[in-house]
Amino acid sequence: MSPHIVGVVDIGKSNAKFAVVDLESRGEIAVRKMPNTVLRDGPYPHYDIPALWDFLCGSIVDLNREHPLDALSVTTHGASAALIDAEGELTLPALDYEFTGPDELAAEYDARRPDFSESFTPRLPAGLNLGAQLFWQARRFPQAFARTRWILPYPQYWSFRLSGVAASEITSLGCHTDLWNFETDLYASLVLKQGWLGKMPQVRPASDVLGLALPGLAAKLGLRSHVPVHCGIHDSNASLLPHLLERDPPFSVVSTGTWVIVCTPGGDLSRLDPERDCLANLDAFGRVVPSARFMGGREFSQLCGEEPIAPREAAIARVLEEPIVLLPSVTEGSGPFPHRKAHWNRPAHTIDKETGFVGVSFYLAMMTAECLSLTGAEGDVVVEGPFTANRLYLRMLSAATTRRVVAMTGSATGTSIGAALLARAAGAGTSPKAPHQIFAGSPEMALYAGRWREIVAQS
Repeated sequence: MSPHIVGVVDIGKSNAKFAVVDLESRGEIAVRKMPNTVLRDGPYPHYDIPALWDFLCGSIVDLNREHPLDALSVTTHGASAALIDAEGELTLPALDYEFTGPDELAAEYDARRPDFSESFTPRLPAGLNLGAQLFWQARRFPQAFARTRWILPYPQYWSFRLSGVAASEITSLGCHTDLWNFETDLYASLVLKQGWLGKMPQVRPASDVLGLALPGLAAKLGLRSHVPVHCGIHDSNASLLPHLLERDPPFSVVSTGTWVIVCTPGGDLSRLDPERDCLANLDAFGRVVPSARFMGGREFSQLCGEEPIAPREAAIARVLEEPIVLLPSVTEGSGPFPHRKAHWNRPAHTIDKETGFVGVSFYLAMMTAECLSLTGAEGDVVVEGPFTANRLYLRMLSAATTRRVVAMTGSATGTSIGAALLARAAGAGTSPKAPHQIFAGSPEMALYAGRWREIVAQS
């Protein structure tokens, strides 16, 4: 019998959640959330694995009572791994990828990492290249690293906790890690030369059933017998999966959250620029997807806070007419303009809250448009996540790209839905189309987009 109700472990950089997804309606019918806290004790900043596990177990117990689960799946952010010993215990804490410790060995690592033509991975700061994390951990903590039996990509760590089966998976290995060779479709030269291959478990498809939920755990959580645990998937690829099941390339998906990640199935690999945070991802079917990104959600929160604003038409008109421009980059070190420092083209004291909200919304749209251009985007631009509530962003994005912008308005897409779809081989064929709205820009917005690009080019 095909699974109907799927429980999804969904761990993002800022928040973790457990979602119950109804595959018939393709919607989240119950959700629990908690902040994904970074602990500052121990040898380096790291994720609070015990707290996350307690939260997940408690959520499963509570939600499974009302919605008995047919299957479990996992999706998490990338740039993270768990190192475990033969008994399944962590040999080192799960390192926070924003920790700059790996930069201590940057020169040594750079001499050993694969070329972009092999890994399609740009060189990123801190721990954003998973290979750099492992390289640093191996040298700073050699005894613990030697005790490590398995290096598990982060989604597969949680699948392991649920099933007891160690596995790796292609979307997690192929997301700016330096660990995968896109030419040979095998582990990269870095893995072989550093002697890590023996610590890498079998690579399994994201939809594979690793096993059943461990009997003792299933009893503790109140799960029915024989609940399968699927291998799991990297979060941006989870967001992409529902669209791959419904659309034919070329098109682009803009997944908004802490990161704004642009994925362009059928895009142009030759346009990717490793100096501008471009990369190739591998989708759930192992196909190469040109991608680019910037930390747009984090930037929005820093500049505008969490409370929504409805700016008046006068504020919008002022930003368009003057124009008022926020130049990149708010978060330095990544994105399409990694070496620039953000500033307004007008004195800060002249920019009030409303005007600032409009300018930031337009900035985020223009940064997204730059990412789309770098991936060789054509066709519709599908936007999902929190930015779908920002009409100014959506309209400016359409104006800047001269393409149709499709905003997903329900919960029928996104990381939890994509991860849940791993439990149904038939995919989207039996599910309803996701609700959406179409957005287009205005001539005034198109003029602003041109002026934004001119000002950025001159700065």
